[in-house]
Amino acid sequence: MDLPSQRARVVEFKPLGLAWFGLSLAVIVYATRQGLFVAPTEATMGNVARILYYHVPTAMLSLIFPYLNFAASLAYLYLRRRDPLKALTADAVAIASAEVTVVYASLCLLTGMLWGKVAWGIWWTWDARLTSMLLLWLLYVSYLMLRKLSATGQVHTLAAVLSVFAAVDVPIVYMSIRWWRTQHPAPVFFGGPDSGLDKSMLPAFTWNLVAWAMWGIFLLGYRYALERRRQAAEQDAALLAIEATLEIAQ
Repeated sequence: MDLPSQRARVVEFKPLGLAWFGLSLAVIVYATRQGLFVAPTEATMGNVARILYYHVPTAMLSLIFPYLNFAASLAYLYLRRRDPLKALTADAVAIASAEVTVVYASLCLLTGMLWGKVAWGIWWTWDARLTSMLLLWLLYVSYLMLRKLSATGQVHTLAAVLSVFAAVDVPIVYMSIRWWRTQHPAPVFFGGPDSGLDKSMLPAFTWNLVAWAMWGIFLLGYRYALERRRQAAEQDAALLAIEATLEIAQ
């Protein structure tokens, strides 16, 4: 595929992206209203429990986007010598999904700390779930720093390998409150006969899960488009440099 056609694909995303952006904002507004004003007040914790309508969806999504980064990184490692152009596409997905992972992991940690301050009286404790989640955040921040600061020509490969190690922490985060005694509350879903939400709370939770998933998809698509544009510009600059070198040689 030539560079002009790559640029055309980036431009074609723009109307769809704007429409998705507007729809995402509308759903977020509706979901926020559901969580803050429509859902009933929880009997034990009161209004502070409303944080969980945002904390749990962002926590769930922060464990989904890493696997998109993991799959894209594996694709890059497989394609980097076999098909460099497709490898660049995979690499763009990898960097976009890593950044979205950091965003959602940050929201998860911040909303969890707000809840913890009220429920436990402390901002932080070295609980198994909290510690493994912080480790996940640090791994993906390290991934982004490696991509940004490393001067080696193998930075994409090194980042892809780091992504494979980071993905190992995802099931540990998920299973931590099942494997170890923990201060963190028991699983909201699939945690046993007493887990789950009351039916009156499910609409608010579902709308917020959908809303933040839509927002994450928008961020992912927008960041992917920017990265593809950067790659195309980089390829243009390399071609111009080669042409200039050939002209000097002649």
